[in-house]
Amino acid sequence: MLDWLDILTTILGLIYIWLEYRAHIALWVIGIVMPALDIILYWQHGLYGDAGMACYYTLAAIYGLFVWKFVKTRKEKEPLPITHMPLSKYLPATLFFFAAWGATYYVLTTWTNSTVPLLDSFTNALSFVGMWALARKYLEQWFFWIIVDIVCCVLYVQKGIPFKAGLYGLYVIIAIAGYFKWKKLSTQSS
Repeated sequence: MLDWLDILTTILGLIYIWLEYRAHIALWVIGIVMPALDIILYWQHGLYGDAGMACYYTLAAIYGLFVWKFVKTRKEKEPLPITHMPLSKYLPATLFFFAAWGATYYVLTTWTNSTVPLLDSFTNALSFVGMWALARKYLEQWFFWIIVDIVCCVLYVQKGIPFKAGLYGLYVIIAIAGYFKWKKLSTQSS
């Protein structure tokens, strides 16, 4: 039986990744709607961590829209440029990742009947970091998403969400292309 929510959120996901690839601000509008629907989809399939993550994605998309729309560079009052993640951010991001992974794993194993708490919590924790890096327009955000997308693709196949699994498989390819596109855009703006 086809799941209309799986199909709809997959279509929205394709639009989202295309807009992200182009570094277009409209990605955030889709980034608000799609995860709101994903909450229901993931909950129905017992992916409670991903359902919680979809709540975060919705809020993070509101933040991302605000940053991309209103945060300007101090020097020229221009939109935030695509840059490399500063070295000073790697240690805090790594510590946050491990803390979020542990906390999410604890929640999933303590209060849910999740059958995949380790992977579900891993993708959630790395997605927290990825969304933050995307909102700040760090080029390295693509590396976080490549890892998340590979793991999610496998996880969604196992959980019987085929359209979403296919979407995340496509995300891997687009994330690799997106990295090179953003790298080119960042050198053009330098």
